[in-house]
Amino acid sequence: MGRIGDGDIHAAFVEFRAKESDKCLSAQCIYCQSIRAKNTSRQRSHLLECPAYLNAMKEHNPDNPILHEAVNGTPTQNNTPVKTPKKRDLDTMVNGFQGNTSSASHSFPIPKPQLERDFQMSVQLNPKISVGPGIWGQRNWVSFISGHWNGRFGKGTVVPGGQDSQLIAPDLSTHIDANCLLQTHDHPPAFIAVKMDGWRVGPRDILEKLEDPSQIDEVDPKTYSFRVNVHMETGDARYLHLNTGMWVASGVRRGTEGRITKFLFPTP
Repeated sequence: MGRIGDGDIHAAFVEFRAKESDKCLSAQCIYCQSIRAKNTSRQRSHLLECPAYLNAMKEHNPDNPILHEAVNGTPTQNNTPVKTPKKRDLDTMVNGFQGNTSSASHSFPIPKPQLERDFQMSVQLNPKISVGPGIWGQRNWVSFISGHWNGRFGKGTVVPGGQDSQLIAPDLSTHIDANCLLQTHDHPPAFIAVKMDGWRVGPRDILEKLEDPSQIDEVDPKTYSFRVNVHMETGDARYLHLNTGMWVASGVRRGTEGRITKFLFPTP
């Protein structure tokens, strides 16, 4: 059985094989980048004297057993009783895990992504075409007439010809699988391919109204959820940063119009 703190030791190193001919793995400290042979005892000795690691533990994980040994000269004793895991409930799913984040298995903090409003898009839609029932459910085809968009990185139009291949589940939840092309107002313009996939879900009576052109404008957007993931691709040098962006979006239907507001996960 490994000693107390071995999990923290392994979490502080990245293991790799320096050469294909090497029989043993090497380990690189993610705090100071130094490299040594993969050996738990030697890696422990390194961390006990690694200023970058010890400073990080003092700030983010003061209960770390390696830090305790470095400060006091003796390993910490694990007298904490084992807790029975709690069942994952709705509150946990909504608010996230709120447990002890300073345990030995959390050697360094994980950045929490923050949402920032980035841009919005409005698209005029053609009437849907029913492809018919398939093995996964009812398939509908909706094409884009035109549209416009604006945001922090620019503005422009939606090129005619985009489409949404919708899959309708038995409870009327709708899977969105849409593709379109954005054109910027630059001279010359740039073109950005956009792919969106997600779900529109809610109470059955609300989803029925969204399928009825005479009632769709009366539906409160807060009574249903319309969320999609968004990916962008372009070869234009002015917008290459979009290729590695991550977006989540909230949508709403209004008559023959679909509106999407996109939120960016900025890089920490």
